[in-house]
Amino acid sequence: MLKKLAWCVVLVFMFNQNGLAQLPDFTEMVKTNGVAVVNISTTQKAKPEVPETAQKEVPMPEGMPPEMEELFKHFFNNPEGGGNGGGNGDAQSLGSGFVIDKNGYVLTNHHVVKDADEIIVKFSDRRELVAKLIGSDARTDVALLKVEATDLPVVSIGEPSKLQVGEWVLAIGSPFGFEQSVTAGIVSAKGRSLPGGNYVPFIQTDVAINPGNSGGPLFNMDGKVVGINSQIYSRTGGFMGLSFAIPMDVVMNVVAQIKANGKAAHGWLGVQIQDVTRELAESFGMKKPQGALVSKVMPDSPAEKAQLQIGDIITEFNGQSIEKSGDLPPMVGMTPIKDKATLKIIRQGEEKIVNFNIGLLPEQIDKVVDSKAEKAKPTNRLGLTVSDLTAEERQLTQVSKDGVLVQNMVKGAAKNAGVQLGDVILRLDNQVVHDAASFEKIVKNLPTGKSIAALIQRRGSPAFLALKIDK
Repeated sequence: MLKKLAWCVVLVFMFNQNGLAQLPDFTEMVKTNGVAVVNISTTQKAKPEVPETAQKEVPMPEGMPPEMEELFKHFFNNPEGGGNGGGNGDAQSLGSGFVIDKNGYVLTNHHVVKDADEIIVKFSDRRELVAKLIGSDARTDVALLKVEATDLPVVSIGEPSKLQVGEWVLAIGSPFGFEQSVTAGIVSAKGRSLPGGNYVPFIQTDVAINPGNSGGPLFNMDGKVVGINSQIYSRTGGFMGLSFAIPMDVVMNVVAQIKANGKAAHGWLGVQIQDVTRELAESFGMKKPQGALVSKVMPDSPAEKAQLQIGDIITEFNGQSIEKSGDLPPMVGMTPIKDKATLKIIRQGEEKIVNFNIGLLPEQIDKVVDSKAEKAKPTNRLGLTVSDLTAEERQLTQVSKDGVLVQNMVKGAAKNAGVQLGDVILRLDNQVVHDAASFEKIVKNLPTGKSIAALIQRRGSPAFLALKIDK
């Protein structure tokens, strides 16, 4: 009995030792790289405040423990506590950054230094230097700074392409102004596409990232920077296990352009795209959902010159597979302007190769408009009532020709597919809807029990929906 007990103790000890041996030790990495991580503070001249809002405080995050409220107020509602300011003095913000060149080049996020009148870089040895903004790029959220210093400690740049999901990573930054804070976690996913971040295939991690970590480095286990911590997903404003970093290959591409030209340029195809759902794949005769579905071709764009069409499904870019629509923009965006590129597409069930030259992404702002329509009684198989567009409605909906305006609807195929009042229907079952008469004619001949692709325009943006009329 004693012998068996002794063996059990030995086995438990060995298991614990092996388990501990598998956990990473970050101490040496932090000692080596922490000195190259900096705290960044900015000031912006205060604007005259409206009396009603002058004393308005930042609301407390939902579910915040009482013991944290004072700390939150200190950083966000105290004019001397960093954060967003809140007093009558200059607005202040805090972020992180890291040195990539011993002669003073520092990287951070665009949103950390945006509109700053002064940028201060604080080093781990307590030195504080005024930085010059060399250039920044809002689309990738990258900014390059320069301080007048030499022989600075620098980080090593790694290769994000070699990162694997489940791999340990570490972040160093200044969450809520607490300098040189270290947090660790794993890579949760790669190639994430986020709203407003179409040109960045984000690295998703569960590393604890909070306000103030923005612009700080994400290290792999070799002690090399693989990304810049940029965004978090949160319902409270604090860490919830979803953090996103900009891959360093994207970052260094932007840095090279900023050094050469003072700004970054991004490749452009000139299409609006969306994912292919299971229902849409069925309507296009595809065996599985895949690729980027073209819902709009921009005028005078490389896509128009290459004769891409609405309804084309892009499945490859320069030989790289496009599994979902979010894969395409970063590939195009990082390709040098005027380079030749090749697309593989599916058009009406047939594969085709399209060649084009990469264009320069223009500076443009999408306008969002709401369409107002009078109600009428639905009369057709889709449960819709439509009307021809007036000149004013065409201006509001940004539809220059063809299409019909959805005036009213009841429960049915269109409503189930997500059609909304004020939508403009441009195509049904790959047929152009010229006017209300042609719409009714097409609807009468639609098959039942089969997914049909419908192209609609909503608030200035086109999108495909899959309709199915029940038998």
